[in-house]
Amino acid sequence: MKFAHSLLLTLAASFVYADDTPPPASAGNITLAGAHQLLDAAQSYARSHSAPGAAIAIVDAAGNLVVLERFDGTFPAAPAVSTGKARTAVAFAKPTRALEDAVNKGRFTMVTLPEVTSFTPLKGGVPIVFGGHIIGAIGVSGAASADQDDEIAQAAADAFTAKLAEANAVTHLDHSAVGAAFRSGAHLVQGPGYKVDASRRDASGEAEVHGLDTDVFYVVSGNATFVTGGELVDPRSTAPNEIRGASIRNGATQTLSAGDVVVVPSGVPHWFRTVTEPFTYFVVKTQS
Repeated sequence: MKFAHSLLLTLAASFVYADDTPPPASAGNITLAGAHQLLDAAQSYARSHSAPGAAIAIVDAAGNLVVLERFDGTFPAAPAVSTGKARTAVAFAKPTRALEDAVNKGRFTMVTLPEVTSFTPLKGGVPIVFGGHIIGAIGVSGAASADQDDEIAQAAADAFTAKLAEANAVTHLDHSAVGAAFRSGAHLVQGPGYKVDASRRDASGEAEVHGLDTDVFYVVSGNATFVTGGELVDPRSTAPNEIRGASIRNGATQTLSAGDVVVVPSGVPHWFRTVTEPFTYFVVKTQS
């Protein structure tokens, strides 16, 4: 049981982005997909807080510009200023509000640093930290005030990193919880693009076709005659993208036993024609 549990959690983790959704971060850097998620968070916050206009820049961990957008009506220099704020947040590994505060308190020599490109010690630049490492930064310029620039950038960074943490959270279910789930057949865990069930069959069931879900089965106990392909007999729709039928005609038959893994892509009919009692198996469902 412990081996099966570990295997299925590994399978689930490998399918987190099986729906072809690009990951928000990769190899310690924010990705283009992640930058657009961060941009969306900033734009949404700005609109909901009546920001009159803003330019939003997102850079990677090296300070390279990944995404830059501006609201209509934002002043002409805002894109350059927001980019400078983002690059400064990465270079100094801290929000630019701290640098502006240092300059305002008399550390004027900071503004003469020759080795720092695009040094912009103005509020509105926030580094994106995940797993203890900076993976990029966001810079905002052109809102109602410097404080609002900073507020938008920080809110977007917080929302983005919270989603990253949620997507990468480790779920552990001990053997007693898994065993209890198998006694009745129950849902175990669900995450972005996948879910894992502890399934149990005491008799044959209906044939199924999933329009979106790919099923990954890992057999824990029992034996079954499993039919795939062919066509459903007496098909009917039971839910959006879900079809069931009484049986399968002209399908391929195989015998499943403990330790077997089966992957059934979306759109492929499948049917447990016979099972020994009880037949238990993990199901990882992913969407394409």
